[in-house]
Amino acid sequence: MHKPLRIAAIAATCAVAGAALYGTGVATADQSTANSTHEPYNIGLLVKDIDTYYGTTLDSNGVYQASPDSQYAKDLARIDSDAKKYIDKAARKAHHRGENPAVVFDIDDTLLLSLDYEKKTNYTYNGTTWADYVNKADRPAVFGTPELVAYAQSKGVEVFYNSGLSEAQRSAAVANLKKVGADINLDADHMFLKDKANPPAYLSSCATPGTWTCTTVQYKSGTRQHIEDLGYDVVANFGDQYSDLEGGYADKTYKLPNPTYFVS
Repeated sequence: MHKPLRIAAIAATCAVAGAALYGTGVATADQSTANSTHEPYNIGLLVKDIDTYYGTTLDSNGVYQASPDSQYAKDLARIDSDAKKYIDKAARKAHHRGENPAVVFDIDDTLLLSLDYEKKTNYTYNGTTWADYVNKADRPAVFGTPELVAYAQSKGVEVFYNSGLSEAQRSAAVANLKKVGADINLDADHMFLKDKANPPAYLSSCATPGTWTCTTVQYKSGTRQHIEDLGYDVVANFGDQYSDLEGGYADKTYKLPNPTYFVS
């Protein structure tokens, strides 16, 4: 996506202790932006904690990778296991009722891992370097999520994507998702990206051609509402940010771990 209201990773994880936001907006879902009266967590130690959590290693190609034995991988495995059980049950119930179940996935750090970018930019965001990184279409998968996409489809659940990546990044996103095995419903009718020049009519309350004032929550929830207006019941919504999940129009939400940045 990278998400223009993004917080640098260090500030994001320190947000509970009162770090300032990168950009505008307020923190939500147990995140705080209040100034702390205590000394914040040491940045050097925080980076070490992040590396330990991901089991970060530099591979032979000079790319930072998460370890499949890391706590991060274990946390994802628990989420995936729970989600598969839920999707199976929700799909059977929806089909019995004659409904059309759907799942919605964010892309950045929900399906495609950006750890290498975060490490090499010292957890800071720059629109130009981020666009270059996305356009390489070479991010690894977030552990287990391409399989989760395939699992949902196997249960007769329609798969949609709801991302803050721009319309100009569509071809790179499609290519990268295909590369990691999430080659399902990658057409424009299922993959919703930000088009600030020509926003869809269903976002007219906060976006008109050339003028975009939608918050992340407005954009994401407005898109889910549109999906439901198409005749689907969004039984599950997956994202690495609380703003990916807030605003309704999903029966159940799944927050994937991401200690490297925060988007309000």
